[in-house]
Amino acid sequence: MGMVKFSHTIFAMPFALMAFTFAITTTDTTFDWWLLVKIICCMITARNVAMGFNRWADWKIDRENPRTASREIPAGKISPKSALIFVIINALLFVAISVSINILTAILSPVALAIVMFYSYCKRFTSWAHLVLGLSLGIAPSAAYIAATGTLTFEPCLISLLVLTWCGGFDIIYALQDVEFDRQKGLHSIPVKFGVAGALYISIALHAVSIISLILFALSCPQGWLLWCGVGLFCGCIILEHILVTPTKQRNIGIAFGTLNGIASLTLATFTILQLIIV
Repeated sequence: MGMVKFSHTIFAMPFALMAFTFAITTTDTTFDWWLLVKIICCMITARNVAMGFNRWADWKIDRENPRTASREIPAGKISPKSALIFVIINALLFVAISVSINILTAILSPVALAIVMFYSYCKRFTSWAHLVLGLSLGIAPSAAYIAATGTLTFEPCLISLLVLTWCGGFDIIYALQDVEFDRQKGLHSIPVKFGVAGALYISIALHAVSIISLILFALSCPQGWLLWCGVGLFCGCIILEHILVTPTKQRNIGIAFGTLNGIASLTLATFTILQLIIV
């Protein structure tokens, strides 16, 4: 379905795979291809629920925003009913797969769905919706670790904190595009509340937490040059993101949001996974 962008999976999938690899290489967990397939399917169906529900919940708002008016539902390519059916089917598949993994994933699956759908309504009443988006994506690494081990430890929580603050930070940058529209419609965001400069300072603070979380996680991993190369590239991408987007220079938001963050997640996950496997 066109309203779900596969490219957006690079914001969570690499970190879920990183947490899964950390689980099987640092605990007594045995690698299981079928379990890995289930985790990937959970990631895909959860992403479908999140994006599909967001498009369904926001289609009337999207219709009035010139930037989003061409999306599938406001453009009439997909009906709201069809979008909702798509969400329900994927939600049922997500729960069914989660139930088949272990008891903890079964119990937590409705909670995960509630969080990813709750985000769609947050901008109607809170400026901090960006952090709810970060939380909905940050669930993935801890969930993958729970799927692999049936437990949760400090290290995957660090990855989740990394993803939460990283995604929350770059979503603030993305929201700069809609500041005037959001003000006119009474919608909430950090850029609306604090202005462009204030929002970018908050984004920088969140990304500082991301870097600290990443370094703490890296220190708990088997050490090697691949690991720290990945850490360095990730941090470099975040720093470049804030060089490209400033209070007086916002034309590079697309590059900062999509390209740099995609490179950051993929390179970090690739180098970290390789380091975990070869040690």
